[in-house]
Amino acid sequence: MAQVDEKPNDPPGKSAGRPVDDSADKQAQAPQVSIWERMEKPAKAPRTTLTHAAIAAAAVEIADAEGLDAVSMRKLSGHLGVTTMALYRYVANKEELFELMLDEAYTKYRNPAVPDETWRDVLRVHAHQMRGIAMRHPWTVELALRSVVSITPRVMASVERALAAFDGLGLDIDAMADGQYAVMAYVRGAITDEVGHLELLKNRQWQSRDDLREAYAPHMKWLMETGRYPVYHRYGLGAVRKDDTEGRFEFGLDCVLDGIAAKLGI
Repeated sequence: MAQVDEKPNDPPGKSAGRPVDDSADKQAQAPQVSIWERMEKPAKAPRTTLTHAAIAAAAVEIADAEGLDAVSMRKLSGHLGVTTMALYRYVANKEELFELMLDEAYTKYRNPAVPDETWRDVLRVHAHQMRGIAMRHPWTVELALRSVVSITPRVMASVERALAAFDGLGLDIDAMADGQYAVMAYVRGAITDEVGHLELLKNRQWQSRDDLREAYAPHMKWLMETGRYPVYHRYGLGAVRKDDTEGRFEFGLDCVLDGIAAKLGI
C-alpha cells in the first residue's frame, strides 16, 4: 500500500489531516456503540493486565475513599499502574467510566425469588437493597443528581425485578411502571437526605448526629425562641426517634406501598 505523505501545511503529529489519538478528543466524542455492547464482543487478543472489571473496581475504591470528584483518568491510571492512554482502549470517556462504576456498585444487589412472595415483598427488598447500595457508595447518589446515564446491565436487572413484581396482577404496563417508579422516587428522595447527613458528618469529622446538633445549637436556639415554629419546637424537645433512620425509611416505604395498593386496587 502506498504511503500517504503529510500535507505541507499540517502541523507535526497529523497525517492525512487526521489528529493523533489523544485523550481530549476521546473524552469529547461519545461513542456510537455503548460500552456494554462493546464488552460483549471478544477482544482481538487476550488482555491479562487490564480488564473492565479491574478498572471499575479501582475507580469504585477511589470514589468510596475520596469521593466522586477524586476519580480521574490520570489518578485511576496511576492506581492501576498503567498509562492513561491504556484506559482509553477500554473506556471512551469519563461518562463510560461512571457507568462501569455504577454497575460495579450494583454487584451487591440481592433480590432473589422466594416461594409465595408478594409484590410488596419484592418491592420492599428492592427498596432496602437500593438504600444499602447508597449507604455503601454515597457517590451513587451524586451520579444520579448529575444525570449520568444509568443504563447498565445490573441496574437494568434491578429495575426489571421491581417492574416484574406487578406482573400477573391484571395491570397494564403503564400502571406497572408507575408503581415501580413511585417506589424508586421515594427511595431516591429518602437516601439523598440520609446520605447528605452522613457526608456532612464525614466532612466535618463529627462522630454522631449529636455533634451536628451541638454545632448548630446556637442557630436553632435563636429560631425556636422567635416562637414562630411551635410544633417543630415540640418535636425538638420531645422526639425520641430522631436518629432512627431505618425506622423512618421503613415508615415511608410502608406509606408508599399502601398508597400503591389503594391506587391500583391490588
